[in-house]
This record gives sequence, C-alpha cells and structure tokens, in this order.
Amino acid sequence: MKKVRTLIAAALATVAVSAIAAEPQYLDSGKVMKGSFPFTEAVKVGDTLYLSGQLGIVPATQKLAPGGIEAESHQMMNNIKTVLEANGYAMNNVVKCTVFLADMKEWPAFNDIYKTYFTAGKYPARSAFGVNGMAFDARVEVECMASKSAQM
Repeated sequence: MKKVRTLIAAALATVAVSAIAAEPQYLDSGKVMKGSFPFTEAVKVGDTLYLSGQLGIVPATQKLAPGGIEAESHQMMNNIKTVLEANGYAMNNVVKCTVFLADMKEWPAFNDIYKTYFTAGKYPARSAFGVNGMAFDARVEVECMASKSAQM
C-alpha cells in the first residue's frame, strides 16, 4: 500500500510540474510592432509558439512596405521570421499558417513569395481567406504556429 501511495504521489507531482510548464508565456520582442495594442506578439505554451497576425509593416516606420502585395508579403514574412527568431524559433519550426488576403486575385503573387521562406516540399499546413478590410489597409496578413518539436 505504501508503494502505491508513493507511485500516486510521484504521478501527481509529474502532473503538477507538467501543468506549470504549460503555463502560457506572453511574449513581445518590440522588434516589429511598436505601440499599445490589445494583443501580444506571440504566446508560448509548452514548445508551441502562437504568433499574432503579421502585416507588411516596416518596423522603423510602422507603415506598410510600399509596392503592393509583393513588397508587403516580403516584409510580412520577414516580420514573422523576426518574431520567431526573437523567441528562439526558426521558419522551419512553423507548422501552420492562416493567410488573409484583401484580394484573392493576389493569391498567386503571394504564393510566389511565401514559398521562398520555406524548404520546398516541407510547407506548413495552411488556410487562406479573402477578407474585407484589414488594419493599416494591408493587402495581406498571416498568423502562424510554430513548434520546437517540428523541423520541417
């Protein structure tokens, strides 16, 4: 009976440690968005990092990169990379992205840029939506999830 109690106590201690380790960490590198916004740049739970949606904002100016969908897409993907790296992750840790486009006709132009940020054939799972009206009048926004256990 004493052995059973010891095993139960050890199991409960393991569960308690796991629960503590899974507490969300609210992370803001300050390297992309400046200012007071009602969201966190990224939230880490366990080994998974959830990024808020990124726009093609030039960090020093807080304005969209000039040049339309191509320029915004490159800047936005660089912003994603910056947030990932600021938190110890890399593009090959990205497992899921959600894409929001102001005009679905720009989907091919976005895809041409997007795919250059990942290893060919090892792209994250993805969804894409056409939307009406984004912050800063952006053409594209992408939110991602990354996992340390993933090396795509």
